[in-house]
Amino acid sequence: MGAGKSTIGKLLAAQLQLPFADTDKVLEERTGADIPWIFDVEGEAGFRRRESEVLEELCHGECQVIGTGGGIVLLEENRRQLQKYGHVVYLQASVDQLFERTSKNSNRPLLRVPDPRARIEEILHQRESLYREVADIICDTDHLTPKQASALVVERLQGSLSQ
Repeated sequence: MGAGKSTIGKLLAAQLQLPFADTDKVLEERTGADIPWIFDVEGEAGFRRRESEVLEELCHGECQVIGTGGGIVLLEENRRQLQKYGHVVYLQASVDQLFERTSKNSNRPLLRVPDPRARIEEILHQRESLYREVADIICDTDHLTPKQASALVVERLQGSLSQ
């Protein structure tokens, strides 16, 4: 949350001349409900199930840049899908940056807690190894603008494809 997946993903898609899909947006369009509502009604397990269905469909669709929710890596099947059907970019950011970037957005169900910064630390601790497990490219976004980050990802993608 807050690493720049949607913003950088759109820029990356434009640079690569590919369509962009955001799993959260696709899920919201399909259900007619926003993510916090889905969390409230179906819980995190219900949301994760729906998220996995969207990911599977997108992975089997046209070549595109896909921005996923940060928790998509929690399910092993999702990690397999990501690794099998694409190049995975982990947009890494520090806890301080993530907290700053998410602090003004109330549309984040997992951060509706008394201490959101501590929750971000907990989430990162839980997911960091999973992000690294699936990542083909790791891009630290702390000191980069979205344009700089997308340019760096393109450069690294081209380097990995030429090997």
